[in-house]
Order: sequence, then C-alpha cells, then structure tokens
Amino acid sequence: MDMLWSGWGDPAKAAPLPDAVTGLLRDLLGVTPRPSGPATLDALDLPPSPLTDEARTALAGALAAGDALREDAESRVRHTRGKSTPDLLRIRAGEVDDVPAAVVLPGGHDEVVAVLRVCAAHGLSAVPFGGGTSVVGGLAPETKRPFVALDLRRLDRLVSVDEVSRTAVLEPGLRGPRVEELLNAKGWTLGHFPQSFEWASVGGFAAARSSGQASAGYGRFDEMVLALTVATPEGTLETGRAPRSAAGPDLRQLILGSEGSLGVITAVTVRIRPLPRRRVYEGWRFASFEAGTAALRRLAQDGPRPTVLRLSDETETFVGLAQPDAIGASDVPQGGGCMAIAGYEGTEAETGARRAAAREILLDAGGEYVGEEPGDRWAHGRYDAPYLRDALLDAGAFAETLETAAFWSALPGLYTAVRDALTNALTEAGTPPLVMCHVSHTYENGASLYFTVVSAQGEDPVAHWEPVKHAANDAILAAGGTISHHHGVGTDHRDWYAREIGPLGVRMLQAVKAEVDPSGVLSPGVLVPVR
Repeated sequence: MDMLWSGWGDPAKAAPLPDAVTGLLRDLLGVTPRPSGPATLDALDLPPSPLTDEARTALAGALAAGDALREDAESRVRHTRGKSTPDLLRIRAGEVDDVPAAVVLPGGHDEVVAVLRVCAAHGLSAVPFGGGTSVVGGLAPETKRPFVALDLRRLDRLVSVDEVSRTAVLEPGLRGPRVEELLNAKGWTLGHFPQSFEWASVGGFAAARSSGQASAGYGRFDEMVLALTVATPEGTLETGRAPRSAAGPDLRQLILGSEGSLGVITAVTVRIRPLPRRRVYEGWRFASFEAGTAALRRLAQDGPRPTVLRLSDETETFVGLAQPDAIGASDVPQGGGCMAIAGYEGTEAETGARRAAAREILLDAGGEYVGEEPGDRWAHGRYDAPYLRDALLDAGAFAETLETAAFWSALPGLYTAVRDALTNALTEAGTPPLVMCHVSHTYENGASLYFTVVSAQGEDPVAHWEPVKHAANDAILAAGGTISHHHGVGTDHRDWYAREIGPLGVRMLQAVKAEVDPSGVLSPGVLVPVR
C-alpha cells in the first residue's frame, strides 16, 4: 500500500480534530480555516519527463522487470519530496516543479549498481527512496540535472537469520511492520520502533541514523547494524565482518547517516533480540520538567534503564500530546506538571525486576505513579502524531517538529534557547505559537529534545516558516546541541551541519563522495554542499 501522496500514512486512519481542539486553536492562536482545500492528484500540472530516449532505453535495459521504469504522473508525484510540513504544504498547493523525471524499481543489488552507472553516463542524478518519510529535505536534491527516484521496495527479503550469533540480514525495502512480522515468526525482534515505524524502511533507518522510541532498551539503529552492502556508481562496498574490529576506521559509520549521498544500501546485517514475553508501559507525573529530567538522568546513568523512557514538558502534558490517543478526550484528566512514560519489555522476571527497581528511583526523585493507563494510551497512539499534524493543516494551523540532542549539562540551556527562538520568531511574525517539548531518547551522557510547534499559518506558510526554522537551527548550534538527533540532515539542515563539523569535516566528506561518486549522481546537495 502506498502512503497518502498529500499527507501521512493510510488515508483511512485520518480523522478531523475534535471540536474542543479546533476551538482552542481559534481562541488561543488565531487559527482560521484555509480558503480552499488541498489540490487533487488529477489537477496537478506536471512538467513532462525530461528523460532523453537514450537515457530511457539505458535505464530500461538495466532493470529486469518490465514495469520497473515508470514515468506516469502518479508515480512521479508519489516520489516528490518527503513529509515535512513545508513538503506537504507545497504539494497540497499543487507545486510539483521538482518532481523526479522517472521512478525506477530495481530488483536487486546488481540492478542498483547498473542504474547508478546509467545515471552517471547520461547526466542524471539518483535519489534513493525507501518509505518516503524524510522530514528534512532528504528526498529533495539540489540539482539542475534530471533525477530519478530509486525506489527500493522490491528489495524486501529477510535474507537470513543466524540464531547462534543473533543476527539477521535484511534488504533495505523492508518496512518496519514487515521486519517485525518476519522476525517475530521465528521468535525474534529487531526492537526498532520510531514514530515512522509503519512506513519507514530498513534502508532509511540506516541512512538517517534512526532512533526508535524503545532506544533506551534496544539502542539506536546505528548501534544495531553489524554489516552493510552498498552500491555506488564505482562498484560495491562491503563493510563489517565481525561485531567489533580494530582494523582501521569503521566504514560502517561512514555510510550510516550518509542519507544516500555516498551509496545505496542494499543489505543490512543487524543484531536481533529474543521476542519479549511481556510489555508494560506506565505513567509518572513530575512537578516540573527540571525535576523529571533529573529523574530520567538518574535512570539513564545509574540504572535500571527502562526499555522506553520519555518525558513531556508542562505544555505538552497540558495539551495531551504526551498521550496522543488522549487528545481531545473529555474522560482523561490532564492534571498539572509533566508526564513521563516508562516502558519495560523482556521476560516476566526481568521486566518485573527492572520495573520494581526503577519505581524506587522514580519515587525517590519526586515522581508520582499514575498507573498503566497513560502508558497504554501512549503505546496505542505512539504512531499517530503525523496524522494529527495532517488534521492541524486541514484546520488551517501550521504544525511542525524539530529535534536535537546535547550532553546533560547543556540540556537545560538548549531547551530554553530553542523554545525562546521559536516563540520569539513566530510572535514577531504575527503568529504567536504553542511550543511543546519532550525528552525522547536518553543516554548515560545526555539526551534528545523533541519540539512541536503549532501556530496560525500566515499568508504564505512555507515562506513564513523558513526564517523561524533558521532561527531555531542557529539557537541549537549556539546552545551546544547537534543539528539533528534522528531526523537527519537533508537539504534543510545541510548548512548548519557544515557549521557543526567545520570546513575540514566538509572537505573530508566531499573527498569521499568524489571517490565513490565522481559524477555527483547520488542525492546531490543532501548531506554536504556540492563541490
């Protein structure tokens, strides 16, 4: 099933905002309905495909399946940009000037290599496409050349499972639910559950250094990866032949997070875990964000570490975003303070022991146990926030997210700096916002902050947001944060990423790209500036 072309996910799961939320948006933020609805697919005016006959013939020759090269309007639209709010606003307005020239669906590694070589020979760019869930411009190359969307959905096998080593080899087109379905049938789990889980792919997880909602227990995706097979215009790269190695720099880490700019991932070897026998999630309330953050730090540093551990600030807790399933529900008392969700997965004995030990720490840190219902509501609605974003856009609101991370000592200043940057920039633009935040991932040495901002759209919402996003990016770097914790770099963050790693770091990456992709085929301008 394809994702909704003008929004998120399965159209059948979309739901309008409750009247209470619509009224709050109107009264608090001045949100008014847009004068017209989104454009329809058949009303889009696509430019004709710029593929030459020679390029078309060469691409078709590189692909085994007869339907693996597509130039129809719907295929091209469905592979245009990603799913950030500006992406959706532009596509809903009918802006399709940067659609791909074609969509190719290779059936295996050798076909991917062949397609990349055709692109190099015919002056085309190629953008790897997994689930299409990028929210940072990862699917929007900066290039004057025609480009093809390299859709990897046909590379969708569980290649093998090594139960002795507890590893599995996955192809990149597998989406999150299918990975779990295949592994669960054999008694295993990957344990990677990002908010994009239902639609994002294994290749995307690796390419963007994804981090799942259960990362406190299972780790980030880059920590799960043991080996990679990568296709480039210059040939094949194989990385990783042991769980750890001292044989030089780890090239896996160079590919992980490279967002398709250094190669196309065609196989991923991951570590797997036994399927948990029990999963339990519970809610805790803290008097303040500061107190809750201190409690999370204690667990992250000294243990026991829950599988899921997250904390919403006062505003997010009040609005109900800590439990997306509860937004607008009249039977859910929101209360004051800050809501934390702790989850435990594993055997019955292990889960019970960790839960009991963590409870002692949370109580000692000033937490109030509020039962399993908040945890169950969070688990039930854990993938629903993007649908809520669509409903907010339909109602005339602007809603976007951004995230960062820092060491524990820098986290309070980072929180204040980004919140103030968003509030001040939007207020000065005449659309005072509601800014919410939660700690989404915790580590021994620091944590991530995930911000959600809602405001009125303004006359030109995309242009309205751009200086606000820039102000937030500037604030992140100035306060000691990283420009992205798990969304990735893309074209949206590229210039700030360049500042983060410095001119020498940029030249190092450009040098690697020049070696593996001398014609600049792969995702130009997505990670580092084009040289």
